[in-house]
Amino acid sequence: MKNIRNFCVIAHIDHGKSTLSDRLLEHTQTISQREMKNQALDDMDLERERGITIKSHAIQMYYNHPNGEKYTFNLIDTPGHVDFSYEVSRSIAACEGALLLIDASQGIQAQTISNLYLALEHDLEIIPILNKVDMESAMVEEVTDQIVDLLGCAPEEVIHASGKTGLGVEDILQAAVERIPAPKGDPEAPLQALIFDSVFNSYRGVITYYRIINGTINKGDKIRFMNTGNDYAADEIGILQMDLVPKQELSAGNVGYIVTGIKNSKEVKVGDTITSHTNPCKEAIKGFEDVKPMVFAGIFPIDNDDYEDLRDSLEKLQLNDASLVYEPETSIALGFGFRCGFLGMLHLEIVQERLAREFDMDVITTVPNVSYNAYFKNGESIIVNTPVDLPDPTVTDRIEEPFIEAQIITTPEFIGSIMTLCIEKRGFMTKQTYLTQSRVEMTFELPLAEIVFDFYDRLKSITKGYASFDYTPLEYRASHLVRLDIKLNGDNVDALSALIHKDKAYYFGRKICSKLKELLPRQQFMIAIQAAVGAKIIARETISALRKDVTAKCYGGDITRKRKLLEKQKKGKKKMRQIGNVEVPQKAFLAVLKLD
Repeated sequence: MKNIRNFCVIAHIDHGKSTLSDRLLEHTQTISQREMKNQALDDMDLERERGITIKSHAIQMYYNHPNGEKYTFNLIDTPGHVDFSYEVSRSIAACEGALLLIDASQGIQAQTISNLYLALEHDLEIIPILNKVDMESAMVEEVTDQIVDLLGCAPEEVIHASGKTGLGVEDILQAAVERIPAPKGDPEAPLQALIFDSVFNSYRGVITYYRIINGTINKGDKIRFMNTGNDYAADEIGILQMDLVPKQELSAGNVGYIVTGIKNSKEVKVGDTITSHTNPCKEAIKGFEDVKPMVFAGIFPIDNDDYEDLRDSLEKLQLNDASLVYEPETSIALGFGFRCGFLGMLHLEIVQERLAREFDMDVITTVPNVSYNAYFKNGESIIVNTPVDLPDPTVTDRIEEPFIEAQIITTPEFIGSIMTLCIEKRGFMTKQTYLTQSRVEMTFELPLAEIVFDFYDRLKSITKGYASFDYTPLEYRASHLVRLDIKLNGDNVDALSALIHKDKAYYFGRKICSKLKELLPRQQFMIAIQAAVGAKIIARETISALRKDVTAKCYGGDITRKRKLLEKQKKGKKKMRQIGNVEVPQKAFLAVLKLD
């Protein structure tokens, strides 16, 4: 055990975690030159296309130290985006140390700080690494000073590295041996292993990834999952390299996988403890905190017959993405589907994309919103997840919405435009701190509902990409919210309903109406698109009817003949409008999500 080191790589998005991990794999010869490719650990097409890490990836490497000893490294490469911070927290729980990467050309950013605090909460040993020092725009001395101020370490403790050229890789590996403590644990004690991830394989069932805290596991052992209380046989155990490598035995301090032939994904829960059936441990390991979804949206199959397939797909996806939360829901317009909780808009987008690619499920997503607390006049309260759940205003005392504390790090020139954006989003500034002369940290309190849609994209565009953004949830606060309904010919389209602040209802309603006017196909009858708050119509657009020329067959003759035909058509149009259904195409739902 003294020669095992477990550590993860943490950083802000785009600071070069995956590239540096590639160099570590090359240097330790875990992967051959022939198999080498960029982002070697990212095994999803989506990750390669977007150039971001979505999933944590664990891999075992072997390093020959100059002192002649051979060390086993279990490395976990983690995502950098705030929407995938749950992956980071799970990786940190399985490690003793962390490589904190900071881009020499960008400096310390918001997610760098929040990931660092996560690691310090778990008492991890931090190794600061200044990455991309070979770039022309690298501010080596300035960023080193920032790191020294943040961590309180000596400047010589900061390792200079480059994921592109491989500079500093040997120093990092030596620092991992010397600075990160070996795992503590007793190989002779009863088995106690923490599940930190799992994947579904259509041939082998659920493959579970775990970190052994105490004890030893052998192939063929009978094991128990403490959360569910179910017993299984360890059909295959092994370690994680570029492929799964079977082993006969794994003991305390190691990271590995287990195949038990479980076919039902509900039987495996991330954060659960694996123990022995014959000699169980006394208590389960304290797992991770339950994830708190920030954004809710309905996901519905395009064809109602695919409902059960969608349920299976979400179950399998939840195995691999433990931060996805869902429950069944019905909609008048869309039929049966699921109400899903996500950590942010990027998370929603990725889940939708993965459903389409990995499970061949095309879905309709409703307008995303957050959950609110509604208090009745008699003192009772309910949680409102969808606009349909909102109680009648006559019996409601108040509605509370969740607020967040947003931390934005930027350069001083963009302070004004950031403040304008946050005030427009009903926020107010609580703190402004100059980290250095050219870096300022601004703290705002904002309603979560305001940052759900386009806040991050707009922040990036007004600061030319120089602002970094991170947030933490605060409490719920009373707010004047109304339900905005969209009506087509007088009928509510509940999938397009939204809960919105009273001051913004008119602007938002007008926007949706004009967008729907562009997207809905014309019919033989007139279509009225209306936005309503309660009984009051606040915006309206009209799609005129397709006119069929019924008088085309009349040439010459008396005007009364033509008038008779037009009157007959008018009656028919009126009847058609009474019974005519308006089909809302899928692109209309998607376009509403992408309102500017």
